[in-house]
Amino acid sequence: MKVADRHFRTIWLNADGRSIDIIDQRWLPHDFRIATLTTVDEVATAIRDMWVRGAPLIGVTAAYGVAIQMRSDPSERALDAAWDKLHATRPTAINLRWALDAMRSALRPLPAPERAAAAYRLAAGIADEDVMLNREIGENGLALIREIASRKAPGEPVNILTHCNAGWLATVDYGTATAPIYLAVEQGIPVHVYVDETRPRNQGAQLTAWEMAGHGVPHTLIVDNAGGHLMQRGAVDLVIVGTDRVTANGDVCNKIGTYLKALAAHDNGVPFYVALPSPTIDWTISDGMTIPIEERSADEVSLVWGKTASGEITQVRISPDTSPAGNPAFDVTPARLVTGLITERGVAKASTEGLRALFPDRAV
Repeated sequence: MKVADRHFRTIWLNADGRSIDIIDQRWLPHDFRIATLTTVDEVATAIRDMWVRGAPLIGVTAAYGVAIQMRSDPSERALDAAWDKLHATRPTAINLRWALDAMRSALRPLPAPERAAAAYRLAAGIADEDVMLNREIGENGLALIREIASRKAPGEPVNILTHCNAGWLATVDYGTATAPIYLAVEQGIPVHVYVDETRPRNQGAQLTAWEMAGHGVPHTLIVDNAGGHLMQRGAVDLVIVGTDRVTANGDVCNKIGTYLKALAAHDNGVPFYVALPSPTIDWTISDGMTIPIEERSADEVSLVWGKTASGEITQVRISPDTSPAGNPAFDVTPARLVTGLITERGVAKASTEGLRALFPDRAV
């Protein structure tokens, strides 16, 4: 995607061939900053503290973190230590474990002197694959938007509601839930996106809205609690969200609040789709309620970042100093509430049978 007419991925290898550069998403939408990560500890901090976020991007960043570690110490002990350190940063997003497992299984059989170069090649391959998968997700989701558009009056937009940020900032490029939207805009299909603000970290307000504006997508920022109202009034044609983990039976774990959107969509007959690359499927579990839900800092609920009238980017408290806050980062949407799973191989029914039909080579 482009920022000020220049193409950017969210992560790339620095010119030194060792460190990596990332878009530091903590400062968006008010300031576009690039951070350089030089050690595995810095990579772990960037993942844990959400300089980067989104399941696919977390996985790619972790893969580069392993490569950076192999450059400084290619021993077996260091490889395992890097896996442990990076895996502990975000327990819910399955892409993190998938990428770390892929790196370790490929590097472990190699002689230590060959591991660093191989690790950088592997990490770059995972990044390139993510871009390809997201483009294919976009093509498959585009068919759904095109079908709805065919039933509209000429020029009438397809109204799409999304939650959190499953855009190119959550991946290496294109995004998952946003990929069909961007392709629709490129093909001249009228769309309009309702962007949930997505408390507590406001990824919708700060990231998705920034993406939509940059790509010229007509959009409206709404508070999280407005989605059900809009669905009741017939203002939403379909919901597309991303996910951090999908179980083998089609349960979906995503940013907190997704379950409530699915309930509202189900009650109002609005199609509810989840866009995901296949590395986000956890074939080892068949019950979403067994997924570990990350409990993040209460400060994310009690404090908010914003830009003052004077242009200062600062953090303010919105609750009493003495009020405790809970912050579960994700919830689980049962498969029965999901209309379909948009993957790189097509749209699957959210069920064991549906996923196995598209991925017979992956199911366990």
